[in-house]
Amino acid sequence: MAVGMKGGARMDFVVRGRGSRVSSQSRERVERKLARLARLNSGIQRIEVELIEEPNRRVNGGHRVEVACWTARRTFRASSTGSDIDAALDRVTERLERQLTDEHDRRRTRRVGGANRLKSGEKAVSREEDGPPALES
Repeated sequence: MAVGMKGGARMDFVVRGRGSRVSSQSRERVERKLARLARLNSGIQRIEVELIEEPNRRVNGGHRVEVACWTARRTFRASSTGSDIDAALDRVTERLERQLTDEHDRRRTRRVGGANRLKSGEKAVSREEDGPPALES
């Protein structure tokens, strides 16, 4: 399903279920919770969500959510388990938000840090070359 975003861009949103059917209510809940990711990074092209119901509920709480988020530069992936789908979905959303913000900060640091570097033809003037300041009496 393609979801419209601000600015006219469209994002593909796929929700699959393994072990059970995905109801329209849970699909809407997933879309609403993961819409926060589109606000963090407007370049998200596709989000795939897989809702997995474990056959043995004692293992990892019984529900697992796996999400893959494609942007033009990278693919971000996260998975989490929980006693219900909402708990696992909240954890996955937090993990993907952290990944997206870390990537944004990394790229921003490189972009801003490059402005402070010397150009290829310039020489650095250090205080050691100038010598200590002369004292006037």
